[in-house]
Parts: sequence; C-alpha cells; structure tokens
Amino acid sequence: MSWTEVIIEIAREHAEGLSDALMEAGALSVSVEDADEGTDAEKPLFGEPGMVPEEAAWDHSRVVALTDEDADQAAIVAEAAAAIGLAQPPAFTTRAVADADWVRLTQSQFEPIHIGKNIWVVPSWHEAPDPDALILEVDPGLAFGTGSHPTTRLCMEWLEAHPAPGKSVLDYGCGSGILAMVAKKLGAADVTGVDIDEQAIESARLNAERNRCEIDFYVPDDFSASKHGKKTGKSGFDIVVANILSSPLKLMAPMLSGRVADGGSLILSGVLARQAEEVAAAYAPFIKLGVWAELDGWVALHGQLGAASAPEPRRLTELRADGSK
Repeated sequence: MSWTEVIIEIAREHAEGLSDALMEAGALSVSVEDADEGTDAEKPLFGEPGMVPEEAAWDHSRVVALTDEDADQAAIVAEAAAAIGLAQPPAFTTRAVADADWVRLTQSQFEPIHIGKNIWVVPSWHEAPDPDALILEVDPGLAFGTGSHPTTRLCMEWLEAHPAPGKSVLDYGCGSGILAMVAKKLGAADVTGVDIDEQAIESARLNAERNRCEIDFYVPDDFSASKHGKKTGKSGFDIVVANILSSPLKLMAPMLSGRVADGGSLILSGVLARQAEEVAAAYAPFIKLGVWAELDGWVALHGQLGAASAPEPRRLTELRADGSK
C-alpha cells in the first residue's frame, strides 16, 4: 500500500486549526513543522517546566498531512480551508510515500552513540560496542534525550568528568531520564528527575527500570510535595543539572539555584553560545556561572554555590580527548 503526503506552508495562526480540519476532512495523520528549519530564521518551540507554548506551531509553519494514495487531496485541502474560514484553499504540493518495513527502516536510522570517554547510548536492537563501558540502553521515543543533541552530550560529559559517588543529583527537565541515569551509573546515591510532561516521566521510569537504575521521577507539583522537593539550602542537591532552553532557565533561576546545596554544583544547558551571558546574568544574584564547554554553537554553563567566581571554561580542543565527536 502507498500513501500521498500533502504539504502546505501557512502562517502560525492557521496551522493548528488547519491541522485539525485536515483530520476531519479525511487525512490519516497530520504534523506541523518549522518551515524555516535549517535556516537562520529557525525558532525553537518547547514545552518545558514553566514554559508551555500556547500553540503547537511556528510563525512560518509547514503542515504535512498523510492521505490515502487514491484520495482527492485537493478536495481534502479545500474542505479543511473552508472549515477554518479561509477565503480560498492554500497552495499545496504532494509527494508519494511508498510502502516499506517502517520498523526496520526506523531502527536503521539509530546507531549506538559514543559520548565522552566511556559512555555508549545503545538502542535495544543493537549490541553494545564496548560491553565494559558505561552502557545506557535507550530507544528513541516521545521524550527528549538520546545523547544525539549537543546539549545532552555536554551535560553527560560534565557528569562523566565530575562523578559524584554517594552524592545527590537533581535532573530538572529530565526528558528520557538519560542524565539521571548517567549520574546513577557513575555512583550517585540519591537521584531525582523532574519533568512537566507526564509521558516523559513514564518514559524515564521505563528507561530507568530497563537500565537497573533506582531513580525517583516526578512532575513538578508532585516533586514539590515530596521529600526530595523539600531539599533546599544546606539540605539541597549536591548536583543540579537542567538541560532545557534559555528562556525557561532564566525564569527558573531562583528556584533552580535554591535547589543546590552549599558547595554544590549547578549545570545548565540548552543554551546557545550567544545566550550564555544573559543566562549567566539571570543566575548572578544566586550563583556565578561560566561556560564549561561549547559544542556546535551550544554551551554548558557551570557554577558552584558559594564560589566567589565562575569556573574557568574548558578549551574547545579538550572536548574530545579521544578525537570523537
């Protein structure tokens, strides 16, 4: 069986409504993408703790609808356009989607990922390249965090470079739970993950169970009410890591800083190099942050509560001591 995709570029205010209308008109599935992806105009869209987007769309959106091959695509688009009050149907293009072994095809796109000196992220359908390494079995899924993104890599490398046997770690905005699992496998005694997304929490719990990691995961409200959520000041976490995005990180500066124990470390990523100064400025009243490392235009910021100055940044040539990327 084959299908046909209908591709429509449309303004943000119509993208979500058109998506729903296309489903009502007979589309099998609909997705919305950033039409400016890969250009300087590309914008992140996120739903992180404290920052929930009002619309699942971009200023310049691309709506992609999957239809049966023999469906009347023009009629579907016309019906959807009329349903949301457009004066005329938007222009669209189509492309054929051939039948395939989608499971095998999808799996072939994900290979084991080598991170830092001794970490491998391995999908369940692969053998670990180095059985003696720190192995994380994580399948691509709904939650962010497989180690492929530079921000995740930077946080994982920091944790590997600063193992904390017997200490406590908070992974705020945990996604798949990958950073929490790295901390646990490196010897941390008490590890907690928090995410606003219920599906991410469920994914993180399953990943932790698969990797035999004892970690407590919460949504923010449950975290605040838990014994872990009462850790502030002297009783806070020895390490707090948050791999989110710059805007929510700035808003959460008082809260995240308040979760760090005296003398503890705060690691932030999801920050573009050009945003580093403004994020550091938001945290300056609480903790001095500096750029620990940079990769592909993204940075990891690090600071120690009570330290008089920010740490010296790592030089970029130190990022890959083994020559890997």
